Amino acid sequence: MTTAAIHIVGRQLPGATWDGRHNIHVGVQRRNEVIDLVRADVPRAEFDVPVEVVDGDYRGPSVHGPREQRYVYLSWGERAPDGTFTMFRRAKLRLGRMPPAVADALAAGATVHAELALTDVRGGPIAASVPSELITWRVTD
Repeated sequence: MTTAAIHIVGRQLPGATWDGRHNIHVGVQRRNEVIDLVRADVPRAEFDVPVEVVDGDYRGPSVHGPREQRYVYLSWGERAPDGTFTMFRRAKLRLGRMPPAVADALAAGATVHAELALTDVRGGPIAASVPSELITWRVTD
């Protein structure tokens, strides 16, 4: 087993108000909880996601899906004044779609970066399975 990290850099956030929703935040889903919330009107959102690599499989509390389809969720929601977070959409960053050289580096324990715009073509928070061509993967160490 190798422990590594994925550093996600989100740019071009959609703003804190959209489609009748207010105080929008984005965070990483860890099991059923969304952590590391960032308000959606900042220039960049950055998240560090620990990942365990075991025999080519990705694991950890922020890794979801069956073995052949592992992914990390970026979850969008409204944050109430009392701090309550109500999720309304999620984006999947599919780990099996990173370039082979990046996957090999992650398996060797390197930190990798995944950079993407967090606003979709209609101006809202990016959601569903993020197409591979919209994510720039690179090795940082």
